[in-house]
Amino acid sequence: MTGPLRVLLPAEGGGTRAYTPRGEPLRIAAGGPPPTSRTVFSAAHVVADPFADVSPDGPAAVDWDATLAFRRHLWSHGLGVAEAMDTAQRGMGLDWPCAAELIRRSAAEAKAVGGRIACGVGTDQLPSPAKLPQIVQAYEEQLAVVEAAGAQPILMASRALAAAATSPDDYAETYGHLLRRASEPVILHWLGPMFDPALAGYWGSADLDAATDTFLDVIAAHPDKVDGIKISLLDADREVALRRRLPQGVRCYTGDDFHYPELIAGDGHGFSHALLGVFDPLGPLAAEAVRVLDTGDAQAFRALLDPTVALSRHLFENPTRHYKTGVVFLAWLAGHQTHFTMVGGLQSARSLPHLARAYELADGLGLFPDPALAASRMRSLLTVHGVPQ
Repeated sequence: MTGPLRVLLPAEGGGTRAYTPRGEPLRIAAGGPPPTSRTVFSAAHVVADPFADVSPDGPAAVDWDATLAFRRHLWSHGLGVAEAMDTAQRGMGLDWPCAAELIRRSAAEAKAVGGRIACGVGTDQLPSPAKLPQIVQAYEEQLAVVEAAGAQPILMASRALAAAATSPDDYAETYGHLLRRASEPVILHWLGPMFDPALAGYWGSADLDAATDTFLDVIAAHPDKVDGIKISLLDADREVALRRRLPQGVRCYTGDDFHYPELIAGDGHGFSHALLGVFDPLGPLAAEAVRVLDTGDAQAFRALLDPTVALSRHLFENPTRHYKTGVVFLAWLAGHQTHFTMVGGLQSARSLPHLARAYELADGLGLFPDPALAASRMRSLLTVHGVPQ
């Protein structure tokens, strides 16, 4: 920046307020090796093809070059990529045929660059409603795609299973069958209803204590087939209690986008690894912070990561499932893609004031490699929405 550039942001109650963008980005290494003390995955978004003539409820159109370039960005900083997860709009614009193609392409790219990758296995190819045998078959179909691609499977929570199951036993039998079928240890994924209301009552009960018991029973019956569990309940105390009950050798991957610094840092009894959607926009900073933690300096780790929580809580505020809009928005501002368009038209899922605050928080953290570019793009979006600059 050659001088201060004012951006007029929407003000609470109407009107505008002046914001002066940060002049320099946070200084972070251009890349680095994977952290050694924690296994860290970033769930990654997809970049839509803005020139495709598609409707919001039609098949997804993806810009494959930009999508894979973003994954190379994450790998270059030492992060693993959690592919075809809810951050990639599974069940919210990304259909199974496109997700399967994404898995194949990303797994091949990971192999080419030596990056770590795990991929979501679900049942989203099914019509609704579905019966339990169909659900098992759908899971098996997707598991075969992920294993053939050479990626680690993540058994995702299934809307179809949540609708069809009538007892905890249905979950135990379904997951038991899949774990016996899996060639290598998988990651189990428990996504709370704040991320997807259709998953309320998962594991057979709305009582989280009872659901946790069922979840742990499944793991205890197949500990050699479970690499870890990914918990996205936004409840730090529950996650800590659950991870202390895990069989030895089974990891806890936090998916808590509200409390991740403290959960990754851990306590005298253990710690969480990470599989987080917020590490999509925080990738370089998050990787640097965990490498600091590798040295044993938990205080310096927290000093780097704690200030990011305000941005994460903003992105994941209710309705939490629309956090993806903020993630893609920040990728556009950071220069990782040339447009702010999403599959399914979900760029419209967050308000202008919400996006403006996300810009302000991210800029304050120094997340944008080119603050002037970010400010220019923010101003263009504001102008389109009728906010004069």
